Amino acid sequence: MEPDELHQPVYVPELLANALVRDCDRPLIHIHGGPTLTVAEVCAATSRFVQALSSLGVGRGSRVGLLSSNLPEVLYVSNAVQLIGAIYVPMHPLAGLPDHLHVVTDAEVEILVFEAGRFDARAAELAQQASAMRLLAFGESPLGDDLCALAGGFSPAALNPVRVGPSDILRLGYSGGTTGKPKSLASCQRTGLATVSIMMAEWEWPSPPRFLSCTPLSHAGAAMFLPTLLKHGSMLVLPGFDPVEVMQTVEAQRINCILLVPAMIYALLDHPRFGEFDLSSLETVFYGASAISPARLKEAIEKIGPVFSQFYGQAEAPMTITLLRKSEHDINDMGRLASCGRPVPWLRVELMDADSNAVADGEPGEICVQGPLVMDGYRDSPELTRDAFAGGWLHTGDVAVRDPGGYLRIIDRTKDMIVTGGFNVYPREIEDVLSEHPAVSEVAVIGVPHPRWGEAVKALIVLRAGQRASPEELISLVAERKGSYQAPKEVEFIESIPQTPVGKPDKKALRVTHGQPG
Repeated sequence: MEPDELHQPVYVPELLANALVRDCDRPLIHIHGGPTLTVAEVCAATSRFVQALSSLGVGRGSRVGLLSSNLPEVLYVSNAVQLIGAIYVPMHPLAGLPDHLHVVTDAEVEILVFEAGRFDARAAELAQQASAMRLLAFGESPLGDDLCALAGGFSPAALNPVRVGPSDILRLGYSGGTTGKPKSLASCQRTGLATVSIMMAEWEWPSPPRFLSCTPLSHAGAAMFLPTLLKHGSMLVLPGFDPVEVMQTVEAQRINCILLVPAMIYALLDHPRFGEFDLSSLETVFYGASAISPARLKEAIEKIGPVFSQFYGQAEAPMTITLLRKSEHDINDMGRLASCGRPVPWLRVELMDADSNAVADGEPGEICVQGPLVMDGYRDSPELTRDAFAGGWLHTGDVAVRDPGGYLRIIDRTKDMIVTGGFNVYPREIEDVLSEHPAVSEVAVIGVPHPRWGEAVKALIVLRAGQRASPEELISLVAERKGSYQAPKEVEFIESIPQTPVGKPDKKALRVTHGQPG
């Protein structure tokens, strides 16, 4: 026996196969409006899809794209792809045609699995541009074979996952694309195992979790599946995020944990029916993906309870670089509520200046990371990879300051920084001040061209229903707190702030639509 085989870790394919044969009668997945599936039923369905895909020639290294809403078949296919050793290419169901086309062409997707009916038109558009790509459908479709029917023709068999190594690619993901075209990220088995391990060890899961998934199963929902399975929990899946449906389900099903992005938290708090529902069963609200307003976080804690647990990561180091635990959310300390927590002990994390030197507490520096969670690099982009790994660290692009207790407070993305009159202004800090105004629901700050200052600060404000505020009072609020040079030169009230498919405010879109001086 080779020494490396003797001591090789159990990576995600084997971990998944091992977990799917335990507690077989336990309810595992409930699709809203559909059946409740036990562990055994999920295992059997996964086996059928493994055999179906294998019969079509899908094997180690094959690239399988997936475009669907929240169906149980999404889990079966994503699990099957892992067990076969193929490469999973998830496609966000809310993304537009240009992003989908970029993914299938850049990733060289060989097979696209799509939901019949809902995504027929999109699949046809993509097939026109990627003629060599084979189409398979969840259900009957004139565009491709019915993968569900094919899988139904096989009998369940034992799961026999392929043996993989630490650098084998398990997933081709794409960055949020907030500053340009989404970048291709090759997630390897080492990263996948580190992601699950950190989530299992560091995240504050109820015992057992009754998890509500209202995000796409192809993305964040799938990331929660394996930890929920390993924690002996169950997952109830909604078609998407609807504030009333989420609150009704929490109350009716006594849900004890959920994952939300900040915009979803705001939508719950601002909904006129918020007070009608009993949310007391919630033990943990995991939140992340974008910065949250400290004022709105305080409001959420006061109205829902001390159940909020923040994770900070990025596609290049997924899910968990830092954590702010439930007990660390001090509603009397707005600086703490502005924090993304402390680094998890599984990684090396430093704040560095432009010359890759560590900065002192209280000084701004870029969050840089080393450890098993870090990606191998951007696929086929050696220059981007070299820049991201300068000095032997992953440069996240997020600028933060560290307090003496080790808590990091992200003040902005390096690419979002506004230079006005020679001064650096970080939009996140302006947004935090503006969000304290009682009339403000959401805010995004961008830089716009200015003939004298180079750039000027512009605030885009979504007001709470029935509330009013004048531009002058909002500008004065920032001037008093941050100084006149950081105060917005312009305030514009808008109906909503667009979001990227992964739940971040889409400042690229805002710069296109609102990026000129008024």
